[in-house]
Amino acid sequence: MFGIGPMEMVIVGIIALLLFGKRLPEVARSLGKGIVEFKKGIHGIEDDVNDNATRHTGSSQSRPVPQDDRTEATAPKFEPPKFEPTSTTPS
Repeated sequence: MFGIGPMEMVIVGIIALLLFGKRLPEVARSLGKGIVEFKKGIHGIEDDVNDNATRHTGSSQSRPVPQDDRTEATAPKFEPPKFEPTSTTPS
């Protein structure tokens, strides 16, 4: 467990007993509850991520495919003015 041998565990236990004394069971209980709540939170986040991942990969066409029904834009044709020769008299 975490590379800690039995002798180190005994030393940690003695130090904990000296620090907390009679309150050691209460401290251990609250520490255990905290760890359990933390794990529940982590599992909840993992479940949300997995649900969202399967929801997005499960439906391959979640977005509507645009259809190419565009009409071509038409502009009025430009017809240049017709040249009409006018009769000019020399003056």
